[in-house]
Amino acid sequence: MSADQTPQILAALRAATECVARAAFAQIGCGLAESVGGAAAHAMSEALARLPFAARIVVGEGREAEVSSLYDGQIVGAASIDPAFDLAVDPGEGMTYLAAGLTNAMAVIALAPAGAMQVLSPALYMEKFAAPPAAKGQIDPAWPIDEKLATLGKLLGKEVEELTIFVLEKPRHRVLIDQIRELGAEVTSLPAGDVAGALLAALPQSGVDAMMGTGGIREGMLSACAARALGAEFQGRIDPQLQSEQAAVKRAGLDVERWIPAETLVTSTDTYFCATGITTGLLLEGVERIEGRDRVQTLMIAGSTGESQLQTTWRRTAPGV
Repeated sequence: MSADQTPQILAALRAATECVARAAFAQIGCGLAESVGGAAAHAMSEALARLPFAARIVVGEGREAEVSSLYDGQIVGAASIDPAFDLAVDPGEGMTYLAAGLTNAMAVIALAPAGAMQVLSPALYMEKFAAPPAAKGQIDPAWPIDEKLATLGKLLGKEVEELTIFVLEKPRHRVLIDQIRELGAEVTSLPAGDVAGALLAALPQSGVDAMMGTGGIREGMLSACAARALGAEFQGRIDPQLQSEQAAVKRAGLDVERWIPAETLVTSTDTYFCATGITTGLLLEGVERIEGRDRVQTLMIAGSTGESQLQTTWRRTAPGV
């Protein structure tokens, strides 16, 4: 990929995530997360089929035998025997919480040169550490929490009491959240928003200084692609949560102790990241439908140029929606 291709690639990815966000938003009124998620997955499949280049889904919704669309290994876009790109996709990050009235859902795609994305299946969960570029390579995520926060504060020119750490609101994180607060730092915690948390930690002036805790492998790979493009810090450690996952990871011979840097998770800096808000959250505003027009907000990041763009677009509402 070259900088000359960047506008075309970003336009294609933006068209896909915006299509997905609008399709999912149209189903929110039904009150069922399954309906919203199904609409998002269907829209994502159709949008990926229209990509002007060929890509292979490396991180999707699972193996072909388990899912009907967006399966790992699927080739999408312009017909080609030898796809030029790897894809990581999530048609509805944070979607399962929509039925409860929670926000922070978005449609996400990440793109990298073919062969750049590491395959970590059958692992499903990953412990993560994300931080701004100033902290890159300076903090060992295996350190005790007090050492991590103290070092992060020094690197960012802040006292520990001035730091804000994003942690998913999950029972498994109760001890971590208590530790961070006992040390004086602030915790931003939501049930959903794994990718958004990592992006906020990577982007300057976002109000979030780091992201910690365990979330999905898919969200981790999406975040790693964004971190590579931004030059930010991201590391992950396979952290199986269920006995079945633990057994599968052991059979596959995957190391659950080693922290894997973004440079290993995604071996190229020539990555692209695109996310469109479905419902308003910490990172993006959600779809807003006014008088026959949809307002959508999309974040685009290009590793080829190091640029990030936040774009708001108005589109006519599709007939019958």
